[in-house]
Amino acid sequence: MRASSGPKNLILACHITGVFDVNRSNTLPHDTYELVREWVDSITALKLQGVLFHNNFTEATCELFQNEYVTFVRVVHDPLFNPNVYRYFVYRDYIRDHSHEVAHFFVTDISDVVVCRNPFCQPLFVDNPTALFCGDELKYLDNEWMKAHATLLRSRINDYAEYEEIFAKETLLNCGIIGGNTALMQPFIEALCHIHEQYNYNNQTAYTGDMGAFNYLARTRFNEQLIHGAPINTVFKAYQTDRTDCWFRHK
Repeated sequence: MRASSGPKNLILACHITGVFDVNRSNTLPHDTYELVREWVDSITALKLQGVLFHNNFTEATCELFQNEYVTFVRVVHDPLFNPNVYRYFVYRDYIRDHSHEVAHFFVTDISDVVVCRNPFCQPLFVDNPTALFCGDELKYLDNEWMKAHATLLRSRINDYAEYEEIFAKETLLNCGIIGGNTALMQPFIEALCHIHEQYNYNNQTAYTGDMGAFNYLARTRFNEQLIHGAPINTVFKAYQTDRTDCWFRHK
């Protein structure tokens, strides 16, 4: 990664393969760079700094594709948690070791997120140092998919059903894009990992629980600090490939 004269602004993402993906209903193949190419290329084009955590890229692939802007870091997946959840433990541990070096950071999905603009220099970001920025969807929290997705969390967290009722008509937040000042993001990621450790371990359901845990934490503890939607993200699953006015394009 490039040398820096001060604290860095980073974009982090995780690519875990060899584990059945309940969202895709398949197992991602090892060492397939095409799945992450657009993410890497977008960060490189903007001359940002990114860290791509992975468990199965070969050394040759890493040497070929990492550059002065994007660093590849190997991790070992913990099978107690599905990849969508395990990534937060990877981010937590990395930030614990580097918090003094990182001023702000985003964590994003990797195979369907592209960085369109440098988020860290945008007036909305700069003028809101205590905000939690995230993606969203054109849905309410109260929708059939989220009800099914949160079945395990609802059975294990005492006030989960109450939270669902209180925030039923609020916008559904999307954890594919989360970011802000490290002073805010580090405790947020720590709290998110705590929820997964306590309530989402050994999840045998057809749902990962990552969206449920994220929305629950964001709404119950950070609701007054939330900034979501445009210009942070394009319309989720609208495939607005020509749109460049937002910071991130998510599908």
